[in-house]
Amino acid sequence: MSAFATERAVAIDAVLQASKICKTVFNTLVTSDTLVKKDKSPVTIADFSAQAVANTLIYKVFPNDQIVGEESSEDLKGDSGKEMRDKVLSLANSVLETPLSEQELLEVIDRGTYAGGSTGRMWTIDPIDGTLGFLSGEKGQFAVGISLIIDGVVHLSVIGCPNYPVDFKNPEGEKGVAFIAVKGQGAFQRKYSSTEETPIHMAEISSTSEARALGSLEADNADHDEHGKIASLLEMTKEPLRMHSMCRYCAVCRGDANIFIRLPYNVNYEEKIWDHAPGSLLVAETGGVVTNMDGEPLNFTLGRTFGKPNKGFVIAHSNIHAQVLEAVQKVMYNK
Repeated sequence: MSAFATERAVAIDAVLQASKICKTVFNTLVTSDTLVKKDKSPVTIADFSAQAVANTLIYKVFPNDQIVGEESSEDLKGDSGKEMRDKVLSLANSVLETPLSEQELLEVIDRGTYAGGSTGRMWTIDPIDGTLGFLSGEKGQFAVGISLIIDGVVHLSVIGCPNYPVDFKNPEGEKGVAFIAVKGQGAFQRKYSSTEETPIHMAEISSTSEARALGSLEADNADHDEHGKIASLLEMTKEPLRMHSMCRYCAVCRGDANIFIRLPYNVNYEEKIWDHAPGSLLVAETGGVVTNMDGEPLNFTLGRTFGKPNKGFVIAHSNIHAQVLEAVQKVMYNK
């Protein structure tokens, strides 16, 4: 049996079950009225339910491991949290073999409140990455991401993208893809509908002029101007691929796009490790490099975040990463 085979199987199961809950929530709780009112409660319910399921499945097999999750149970407690608590409990129990009690639900969600650190085994769980993508339906991209970090190094990652096309060239075809990586073992993708896995690699391009970048979906996003300047320096002319969530890591890692840059417009915002740990290993195992804007590797030993100041992220194939990083630094540091 290969290293981390059990962890790999548990993480895949957790991602698939959490994804199932997310789809159920969207189909039953997201309505046109919800969207008009910009009501985020369905996302909150899906977040809690998916984290409860993922934490339960991981804790069952690895009870001594720590978990860094996005949610805590505070908003589900007491009379004020009863309505949401009941919905979350029902959703979580709909996919778990052994039903949770109310108290067990709160406890298992709070297993994700570990503070992080530089030693030991810890899992990161992002139950829904990409709120707007989740709320926008079948065409919107959101992800469920899980990673295992040991002594500050990411050893395993699974990212589930329920709405992502199995074949990017056929966007109206089958959707639902899980991306899997184990350190030193390469990276793979599988359809939600099948256990068969196929290896994936970043697309090797000889020049940045051939590259397609990933961009933000928000038309008024402040980074469009800087991204345009970076693209100009790199002689890139292809229209960016725009989507939400860590699905963007997956898009680069299987060659649907080539460059993913996340610029740090709010230097005081602390990026969360659960948003980037799964994708960083996927990139490394498909021929790419992830650094911050200073060219430093990502540091997962600082706690639940990367700390301040926010230095953004630069992701590209190893053949072009240095060139992309140079262009980013030229635009961002020579204002």
